[in-house]
Amino acid sequence: MINENLIEFKSASLSYQASRSGSGVVLADIDFTVARGELVYLIGKIGSGKSTLLKSMYGEAFVTSGTGVVAGYSLCNLKTKEIPYLRRRLGIVFQDYQLLKDRTVYENLRFVLKATEWKNNIDIEQRINKILEITDLGHKAYKMPHHLSGGEQQRLTIGRALLNNPATIIADEPTANLDMHATKAIMDLFMQIKEMGCSIIIATHDISVIEAYPGRTYKFDNGTVTEIDIYSILGLERP
Repeated sequence: MINENLIEFKSASLSYQASRSGSGVVLADIDFTVARGELVYLIGKIGSGKSTLLKSMYGEAFVTSGTGVVAGYSLCNLKTKEIPYLRRRLGIVFQDYQLLKDRTVYENLRFVLKATEWKNNIDIEQRINKILEITDLGHKAYKMPHHLSGGEQQRLTIGRALLNNPATIIADEPTANLDMHATKAIMDLFMQIKEMGCSIIIATHDISVIEAYPGRTYKFDNGTVTEIDIYSILGLERP
């Protein structure tokens, strides 16, 4: 049977240090999976390890024991030169946007494509126009980031994450600084992306988001990670 998990950690310990001595471990003996097209939430207090798990997926934290595989890459044996290629298989959405403030919406997207070795200008233009359509930012293509609302900036960040057709989107508190209307727009966009077959992993403190858009949920607590039955806990109807 073919393993459909795009992301899989087994008995894994995670640390910000590459050493396997056990020092600096943030999460220990965790099991965690994400299949193609799934929506998965990470919940827990600040400092409980949610960001560490996300960062391990793109090579900023380390699997120091057990196993971790993301998009076909073994995190235990990940070479520095492989990290850029791993990251192209993922889309990363930051809470604070991390946009290029001196470039327009269009040029923010073009910069990423050029940096990831897109060379044909027609292909570049077509891909940017497609992303602008998906994110509903076509009318803002030549605006500077500071002329966008917070929700629009986050939609641009999501669009940037989509540029290289990733199999998985990783989002760390993507709605934390947004009002209810903007939060709904962001989550509706994530659901649209999910319908394209892309997996979505969201670290959040906003339980109302999970109530409105339920998915598999992992709780982080005291260095452990446990999958919980969020449908029963919140009294939600199962899909």
